[in-house]
Amino acid sequence: MHIVVCIKQVPDTTEVKINPETNTLIREGVESIINPFDMYAVEEALRIKERLGEGKVTVISMGPPQVESALKEAISLGVDEVVLLSDRAFAGADTLATSYTLAKGINKLGKVDLIICGKQAIDGDTAQVGPGIAVHLGLPQVAWIKKIEEIDKTKAKVLRMMDEGYDIVETVLPAVFTVVKEINEPRMPSLKGKMRAKKVEIKVFNAEDLKLDETRIGLDGSPTQVVKIFTPSQRSGGEIFKGDPEEACCKIVENIRDIII
Repeated sequence: MHIVVCIKQVPDTTEVKINPETNTLIREGVESIINPFDMYAVEEALRIKERLGEGKVTVISMGPPQVESALKEAISLGVDEVVLLSDRAFAGADTLATSYTLAKGINKLGKVDLIICGKQAIDGDTAQVGPGIAVHLGLPQVAWIKKIEEIDKTKAKVLRMMDEGYDIVETVLPAVFTVVKEINEPRMPSLKGKMRAKKVEIKVFNAEDLKLDETRIGLDGSPTQVVKIFTPSQRSGGEIFKGDPEEACCKIVENIRDIII
């Protein structure tokens, strides 16, 4: 079984800086990590391989050359192969352009039985890239998976987390899964893995290698674009309503009525 895991490198800070001209993140000089939700995806892929006793795990990511450090970390965890999709033409991509590019990169890998993503990235929180990849590849997809109960080369049975419990979903493979943090506990890198990561050769594909439609990648290929980003001004003051709950609620309602009428 060939399992592909999509990961993203994200800033390891809440103090993000924005380029005022492009309205995109300034990543230079900011320490980066593998998106935490993607770590659960990597771990689950490794567990599936161990459960079946055979297979291959490939990790793929889209981004600038610095993403190689994240891919080497994935190697240290035990994945078999890593691929980087990197080209200046990819810069500024929204979720649609990103999922299109990743889908084309996955196609480049040949036969794939399962694609796993983290449920969302902590810098965007859209949860759209995984399902987007499924649409571009024409594959079934199951999001928010908390447990994979059964799996073989042709089908899988999973638990999909919902607001009030979970669904049991059966699907054929190949398919795209997105997983939540409840699914497992990611492992630590091994010494052997770290040594291997230092020597690994990372495959790099650019837009020309993937034969991409230039109108569908990067900032120009993104139908959703950030028009303006700003830091909200701090609010001061406020009013505290004291008394028993019923009395306080009446005062709040009166104040709201005075404002809107």
